[in-house]
Amino acid sequence: MPKILIAASGTGGHLFPALSVAKTLPKNWKVFWLGVKGRMEREIIGDHFPLKTIDVEGLRGSLFNRVAQCFNLFRSTIVVIQFIQKEGIHLVFTTGGYIAAPAILAAKFCGIKVLIHESNAYPGKVTRLLGRFCDLVALGVEPAKQYLGNCKTVITGTPVREEFLFQKSLPDWVPNGEGPLLLVMGGSQGAVQLNVMVRYVLPKFLNQGCRVVHLIGKNDKPQLRHVNIVERAFSDEVPALLAHSDLVISRSGASALSEIAFCGIPSILVPYPYATDNHQEFNAAYAAESGGALILHQSDTNHIRLEKILDNLLGNRLLGINESPELLKDMKKCIKQLQLRDSTKEIVRILITLS
Repeated sequence: MPKILIAASGTGGHLFPALSVAKTLPKNWKVFWLGVKGRMEREIIGDHFPLKTIDVEGLRGSLFNRVAQCFNLFRSTIVVIQFIQKEGIHLVFTTGGYIAAPAILAAKFCGIKVLIHESNAYPGKVTRLLGRFCDLVALGVEPAKQYLGNCKTVITGTPVREEFLFQKSLPDWVPNGEGPLLLVMGGSQGAVQLNVMVRYVLPKFLNQGCRVVHLIGKNDKPQLRHVNIVERAFSDEVPALLAHSDLVISRSGASALSEIAFCGIPSILVPYPYATDNHQEFNAAYAAESGGALILHQSDTNHIRLEKILDNLLGNRLLGINESPELLKDMKKCIKQLQLRDSTKEIVRILITLS
């Protein structure tokens, strides 16, 4: 029985692609999960796979903090080495982030193969530093390759959650009507500043018949009262919402982008300005270059530009004309071309080969 250790932690962008791969592996494989104490993997992974947690974090802050974090990384690597040896792990797969560092180092110490998946257009710090020690680096998008010249890479695309593979009807709590459906989402943690910017312009479009589902996150509260809008902290029906939306306003995390592209939904991307290595800006630029997305930067005044963009993209539908503007149609065609639809199966195939 092949045994694999999957190291993925923290955000949906790391967890969901890894979970999709884990569920697609052959039934006779034994899967162990490596995570970090107190992160969302406890909730996401649940009882699917045995979860081993370690105490590790990224290198940042003062010199003293960095020294302490390096010591913690060394200690965590020892723990992972002992776990690999105890369970007889044959292979390691990771989707990056700081959990990947001890997983890669432990795999190399134990002499077993390791595959890392990098979903961002600009690779994360661990991928850039330790990708050379991996047997293969699977890339979500081609632009990442230029930053990994010393690594063996392959373009696989980014896996989406298995829920996206099945046709789903629109949830019955979504506002009724014939107007276009706009989905606003700020990622797994929500985005208060994005919410503020969007709320400046929503009343105008709600009054014109636009239907809106706004996923506001756990750090915000519903504020708009209108028959055409639903504000929720979170929804586990995002696959159905995306599949039936005409347009989405979203952060530009790699996982969100892969899901948007999979559903072929034109998007207005608002990169999170404080993302590590500014990777959301790189992701948004890649999507915009394809013609499938527009970039809007977060600021107190950019609601003026947002209003103009929405007028251009949704205007015809809001005027009672059934046809969407040509720009929206062209964006829909372009965004679909970004997603490689067999990403999960390709990564599983690679893992089987490495084993």
